[in-house]
Amino acid sequence: MAVKITSVAKQLPKYSRETKDILPYVELWLQGQEERFRRKVLKIFENAAVDKRYSIMAPEEVFLKTSFEEKNDIYTQESIKLAEKSLLKALQKGNLEPTDLDYIITVSCTGIMIPSLDAYLINRLKLKQDIVRLPVTEMGCAAGVSGILYAKNFLKANPNKRAAVIAVESPTATFQLDDYSMVNIVSAAIFGDGCASVILSSYEDEVGPEIKDEAMYHFYDAEHMMGFRLRNSGLQMVLDQSVPQTIADHFPDIIHPFLERNGLTIANVDHLVFHPGGKKIVQTVEDLFGALGKNIDDTKEVLRLYGNMSSATVLYVLERFMDRKLPKGDTGIMLSFGPGFSAQRILLEW
Repeated sequence: MAVKITSVAKQLPKYSRETKDILPYVELWLQGQEERFRRKVLKIFENAAVDKRYSIMAPEEVFLKTSFEEKNDIYTQESIKLAEKSLLKALQKGNLEPTDLDYIITVSCTGIMIPSLDAYLINRLKLKQDIVRLPVTEMGCAAGVSGILYAKNFLKANPNKRAAVIAVESPTATFQLDDYSMVNIVSAAIFGDGCASVILSSYEDEVGPEIKDEAMYHFYDAEHMMGFRLRNSGLQMVLDQSVPQTIADHFPDIIHPFLERNGLTIANVDHLVFHPGGKKIVQTVEDLFGALGKNIDDTKEVLRLYGNMSSATVLYVLERFMDRKLPKGDTGIMLSFGPGFSAQRILLEW
């Protein structure tokens, strides 16, 4: 039984700034720091390949001394609004009603909500009372692809059903005001907030790229590379500088066996739907695939326009491909990386 992705829709938070307009806030934040260090930090922001980003908070709020409680309250309120709007857009694109959904997966790692986001959506949109729920909270940037993978497996076992995957993230809410480490600075330079929803279907007559295969790849002894530490001040980013090189070292094992088991090589893949982790990771991946005659232009453009929005980002890339109405028979591969350390892959056929 075929499982297809029938629609994707993003929802942007209400605040936005170009990077050049954020720099004055960064300069104020750096007051009291050594001059050479301040210049280095500003260069990191200027060279991050992110021209603009969106946020659930105004820039002046981001740089205020606020508690974890205050930031998480904003995260909760705004996440519900973003998720509702995004899901309604995705349903509208697919000519569906909220009651047409049988399975809901919500994805986020940048705040804490109990009940989880899906419970609020069930009530606000009056989804089915017997809808199946799955909140995915601890898989970071990989979780957008993971959510699709879980939805696919549910739909594969249940004909004539539909699922929604909603990813909403606010890395802005995790910024640590008193932390002048390179990890906190690089994270602030590359991350932005965003939300996206995906509708999947196991109805035979519904249209969209079919999920032909999916797989996870887990790196051994790499738990230290990416994630969050829970502090009194909030969620403190963990991001090891070895991530780009580790990805490069493992790329042949991540990509080629996965394609080979489907009778394909990279030459057969028309579209690369990759998560833009950051400038260095994008350059690493571009170097690997450029040599094979492939490009990740859409990945780069999403990073430039929105920044890295954790789990939602790869869905922004997917939406760009979905909106193009690609030719029947085209093949694509979705890929994202997340804490653990792991890679999540999906093979698509239009």
